[in-house]
Amino acid sequence: MKNKKLIDFKVFFNGIWKENPILFLMLGLCPLLAISSSTSDSIGMGIAFTFILICSNVIISSIRKFVPNQVRIPVFIVIIAVFVTITDYTIGAYLPQLQKNLGVFLPLIVVNCIVLGRAEAFASKNNIFNSLLDGIGMGLGFTFIIVLMAIIREGIGNGTIAGKIIFGKNYKPFLIMILPPGAFLVLGFLIAFKNSLDRRKKC
Repeated sequence: MKNKKLIDFKVFFNGIWKENPILFLMLGLCPLLAISSSTSDSIGMGIAFTFILICSNVIISSIRKFVPNQVRIPVFIVIIAVFVTITDYTIGAYLPQLQKNLGVFLPLIVVNCIVLGRAEAFASKNNIFNSLLDGIGMGLGFTFIIVLMAIIREGIGNGTIAGKIIFGKNYKPFLIMILPPGAFLVLGFLIAFKNSLDRRKKC
C-alpha cells in the first residue's frame, strides 16, 4: 500500500475550483443563498467560515488516531462548535453589526455540511499538512463564490457594492436579484459556467 503524500498541493487547488464546495459538491447552500445579497456580509461570512474550517480540520486530523470510530461524529461536532463559539463571540465583540446581519447562519456553521463533511471525508483520514491545505482551499473556494454572488446580486439588485453606489443615482435596481429567486438564478449561471469551462479543458 502506497503512503499518502505528506504535502499534496493538489488538495488546495481542488477546493478552490475542481471540487469547489459550492459549484461541485453543492454543499452549504443555506448560508450562501441567505447572506449573498450583501458583499460586506459575504466577506465576513467567508472569513469566519474559512477560519472555522481550517482550525477544525487541523485539530481533527491531529487527534484522528485517538478518537474511537463509534464516537467520531459527536467529537467532530464538539470541536467544530468550539471554533464556531470563538468566532461568534469575537465577531460579537468587535463587529456586532456583522454578527446581527449574519444572524443564525453563523452559529449554524456547527452543522454545516461542508465543515462536517470535510472533517469526516478528509481530515479524519489525512495528515495535518494536507488537512490544513484542504481547509484553506475549501474555505477560499466557498469565500470566492459567496463574495462573487454578492457582488453580482447587490450590484444588479441594489446598484451598490458593499454599500457604495456604482451605477449612479438614476439606476433602477433589478430587485429580484436580492431576493431568494435571484440567488438561485446567479448560482445556476455560475455552475453552468464552471461546467462549460471544465468541458472545454477536457476537449
